[in-house]
Amino acid sequence: MIQLRKNLFRIAALMLTIACSFAFFSACARSESSVIVAGSTSVQPFAERLAAAYEAETGNSVDIQGGGSSAGLRAVRGNIADIGMSSRLLSAAELEEFNWVKEIAKDGLAVIVHPQNPILKKTGANSLNLSLAQIRGIYSGDITNWAALGGNSADIICVSRESGSGTRSAFEEMVMKEDETQHWITPRIITLNSNGAIRMYVSISPNSIGFISLGLVHISGSAPVSAVAIDGVDASPANVRNDTYRLARSFLFVSKYEPVGYALRFADFVFSDAGQRVLYDEGLVTEKDFASGD
Repeated sequence: MIQLRKNLFRIAALMLTIACSFAFFSACARSESSVIVAGSTSVQPFAERLAAAYEAETGNSVDIQGGGSSAGLRAVRGNIADIGMSSRLLSAAELEEFNWVKEIAKDGLAVIVHPQNPILKKTGANSLNLSLAQIRGIYSGDITNWAALGGNSADIICVSRESGSGTRSAFEEMVMKEDETQHWITPRIITLNSNGAIRMYVSISPNSIGFISLGLVHISGSAPVSAVAIDGVDASPANVRNDTYRLARSFLFVSKYEPVGYALRFADFVFSDAGQRVLYDEGLVTEKDFASGD
């Protein structure tokens, strides 16, 4: 009886070892072809479209994760992600650390309001035009009521991304900086942690104003928001391309070294005509203008 128990114990131990070994090698097999891309929530929805198109073409999947530009760089630094996504320029120190930095497309930074914004409601206009100085005044807290800008009297609700977000960093650099003077965003704001959350909030709040990726302004099936023209220039991909719209930024893929293996295959797809066409169709500004064939 004792010997039988010993034999059963040995068999159980052997089976457990085999199971563990199988799980280990299965995990290795999965990790060999798995690609993780993490970072900017501005870039994330476009990367998800790229991943879907890439999987449809090759059968290989790519795991796209958000978290913000800085979080994406940390994920690459810690070997958690193969590629980081950034919607802000890298610092000098980061450029020394990350040797592979590629622009996948350009994007406009759109300032958005509700279609029934107090100015639009009073004037009956279809779109809102504000100067860069007026937007700066709103976000610095100097302008707090829509009546000061020609609208019905209503307190302005400012919505912003969190500190460290690539979208917020771009807004602070392009809007809140006046010549050499840096103005700061008022603490009396609503802070949300994604472009999608800001878009949703503004779409249901007539007195609010926010800023998101231009490519996310028009989303089929979602409540509409209105992009603000700045100093008379509409927020559009065409105006980003011709450099007349001032709030434009680069969407970046970042890694410590040039990607290899499956990560390289995905990167090659992103920069191919097929990948760039995906981004173009989603409203981003690619190097190639597919409308003109250039």
